Amino acid sequence: MKEIIKYFADLDPVLAAFYATCFTWFLTAAGASTVFFFKTLRRAILDGLLGFTGGVMVAASCFGLLIPAIDMAKESGMTGGWEVMPASVGFLIGAIFLFGMDKLLPHLHINFREDEKEGLDTNWKSTTLLVMAITLHNIPEGLAVGVMFGAAGGDLHMVAMAMTLTIGIGIQNFPEGIAVSMPLRRQGVSRWKSFWFGQLSAVVEPIAGVLGAWAVTSFEPMLPYSLGFAAGAMIYVVVEEVIPETQRDKYTDIGVMGFIIGFLIMMILDVVLG
Repeated sequence: MKEIIKYFADLDPVLAAFYATCFTWFLTAAGASTVFFFKTLRRAILDGLLGFTGGVMVAASCFGLLIPAIDMAKESGMTGGWEVMPASVGFLIGAIFLFGMDKLLPHLHINFREDEKEGLDTNWKSTTLLVMAITLHNIPEGLAVGVMFGAAGGDLHMVAMAMTLTIGIGIQNFPEGIAVSMPLRRQGVSRWKSFWFGQLSAVVEPIAGVLGAWAVTSFEPMLPYSLGFAAGAMIYVVVEEVIPETQRDKYTDIGVMGFIIGFLIMMILDVVLG
């Protein structure tokens, strides 16, 4: 593991972010590939997987983004309570950004009926709207990884933290791929198309990752604000999208336990690897 961390530390941060987000994209594709082996997935399992995704995202936001952002502000000389301001401002802006995207981008959440689509009115098919929902979900994930690698700047400890975040997001991307491809397959979409749309939902992650890394390396004072921004965007997605999707049927407790397990795994990963 030390050799891998050293390898990524020696890379240009933008290139490191690209490689890392390609890894998370690959795991989404791996999850989507399950449609080649199964036609349906029990609703209880899907709710558990969605809950797991939410738990990982919340823990990643806390331990992998907000705490490092506050620490950076302290190191820059901000004290007396002011060290929390960059993370707080970034967090609020990130949440507002996702709020605006949610209102503008046509999409349909998993487990929601077609008449519950959100965003601007459109005649897009429900399959397209479902993919757009997960694509919206993946923007802050890719951004978070990119910002962390941009913030690392070759520092081994920060690179380890960035890789921990990458692994955590990659782990939750696997069930995310399942969560997109399986409902499409259940609607009668072919296996290949279900897989294609499932993996396509994460193609935005390398794009967001590269942009995030480039932004923070070009404008270093943005670092704590950018980390807060990514955290705010991810928390907005969890509260507005992921949790409601797990609370629409009789398997709500499974969704909650999935959340708990996801949070614990991400917290452990952050302590052990970061």
